[in-house]
Amino acid sequence: MEFAPYLIAGVLAVVGVTALAPRLGVAAPLILVLLGVAVSFLPAVSAVEVDPEWILAGVLPPLLYSASVSMPAMDFRRDLKAISGLSVVLVVISAVVLGVLFHLLIPGIGLATGIALGAIISPTDAVATSIVKKAGVSPRIVTVLEGESLLNDASALVLLRSAIAATAATVSVGQVAGDFVYAVAVAVVIGFLVGKASLWVRSRVHEATSNTAISFVVPFIAFLPSEHLGASGLVAVVTAGIVTGLGAPKHLSPQDRIAEKANWRTVELLLESGVFLLMGLEVFGLVEEVREDHGSLWTAAGLALLAAVVVIALRSVFVAALLWLMQRSNRRNPEVREKLSAATDRLDRGELPTLEDRGRGRRSGGPGGVAAPGLGGLAGACGGPGRGPRGEVAPLAVDDPRVRSRTARIQSFLTRRIADIDYLAAEPLGRREGVLLVWAGMRGVVTLAAAQSLPADTPHRALLVLIAFFVAAGTLLVQGGTLPWVVRRLGLAVDPSTENDERLALLGELSRVATEMIDAPGLARPDGTPYAPETIERVRQEIAHDDLVDREATEGDDRHRQYRELRLAVLAAQREELLHVRDHGTFSSGAMDQTLKVLDASQISVEMHAER
Repeated sequence: MEFAPYLIAGVLAVVGVTALAPRLGVAAPLILVLLGVAVSFLPAVSAVEVDPEWILAGVLPPLLYSASVSMPAMDFRRDLKAISGLSVVLVVISAVVLGVLFHLLIPGIGLATGIALGAIISPTDAVATSIVKKAGVSPRIVTVLEGESLLNDASALVLLRSAIAATAATVSVGQVAGDFVYAVAVAVVIGFLVGKASLWVRSRVHEATSNTAISFVVPFIAFLPSEHLGASGLVAVVTAGIVTGLGAPKHLSPQDRIAEKANWRTVELLLESGVFLLMGLEVFGLVEEVREDHGSLWTAAGLALLAAVVVIALRSVFVAALLWLMQRSNRRNPEVREKLSAATDRLDRGELPTLEDRGRGRRSGGPGGVAAPGLGGLAGACGGPGRGPRGEVAPLAVDDPRVRSRTARIQSFLTRRIADIDYLAAEPLGRREGVLLVWAGMRGVVTLAAAQSLPADTPHRALLVLIAFFVAAGTLLVQGGTLPWVVRRLGLAVDPSTENDERLALLGELSRVATEMIDAPGLARPDGTPYAPETIERVRQEIAHDDLVDREATEGDDRHRQYRELRLAVLAAQREELLHVRDHGTFSSGAMDQTLKVLDASQISVEMHAER
């Protein structure tokens, strides 16, 4: 029970700082780090040391899972090139450059150990995401930063594992590359299966508290077998989170999702804030150990400053090159969009895509240049290449189920591709966005936890750990403390009214779907009996006035049951249309999320009245 007072004090400190931080205009993690440092130097406080496994295997999996569940999968896919470049390529480059630097400057440090420390310092922290979110920047910048912070931890830890192995034996570059590919591929498969399995199980558990309890163990179910097989447990956790977040609106009830989100936000607050507090508390022990070994802290401080400057410089060059390549690849987007729109118009008129369209689909497909699905097969299904005997456009054989199915797939593909181009055009990444991406690349919790995982016999271990801490704490305080000011100076805050207009347009689209449903011939209750005309009229009026929240019913029990049945059926149709629109990506992820909340509130209101 001796641990209980410290736990209570820590929770109260986290809550107090979280409440105070907005008034001070400073991010809560920064205050917690400073508070931990101050407390660690109090005479009555002994040196604090935390087993890194508690962070790497106990704290990171739930934190990454929580973040990946809320990650908009469509936006993640659209910026996968930028995210993968920052989270994999930049991590490798930074680790190697820093490794050579440490090898040359620290006596007794081999190249493999230097690369290990470089891998420790390379990954950025997710705290930047919370800061830029509050600053109101473009959702695309938030997605890139969040996606990078989700994946670069895994890249750095896989590289760290290989570097530590190289200190004991000779490891070739090919072996490291092979280990990395294996670690990612196996982890993605395991994470995908765990995500799908969790949705299947949770869809059959109708108690919100039990449902949320299952979600608490999902990240560990993905993490543990992946690590056992030598894969990246963190990549498996992120994959499981993305799969769960994508399928939750379809498989889980609003009550389950709202309860899960509220509980996970509490867990996320305590874990993330607690780790930042621990970062500060460990400073005294690290300082004392380095003083005993080296007699001065200036060596660690100087090397940390040099490392921080190097990683910022490398990040600046890499982001500049990445944005130049992205802008170059996007130059043809207006032309491609025009051709895709023309192909969509021909499909709407019932005209068959030609072989020329098939080649164009390959050239302008998705991020990997994938052809539009079924263009060639669609032509074959109609018995020809898409032209009549005189070269005229052949009409679609609309009665053929294969043609209808493939036409729908092609239309979905074209709509999604056009929406991707519109998204890139509406939120371009230019010089100002590049500056923000560079300055938001601060280090944090993973850097310190990974540093403490260095083997005990590593030469100058205390010095290396303190260098990592100075880099993490320094970038958090300097870059994190000035990030809101940088956002204001760059003028990157977006107008929230734009998203509100999108949300209203999306609600109008859902109202159209609802109206079509209740006006459809043959509308009937589940038992086959027709709805009362008064019930249909009432629902129609609510839809016309965008009144998506149920009112207290005053009619008799049978009439009220009819109203609930029809209202829930309408909401189910609207949610199905919303998920269909989400897959096409024609509306922003923010507008989709807000609209889903409106539908959830409506369903909960109707179901609450059903319990009276």
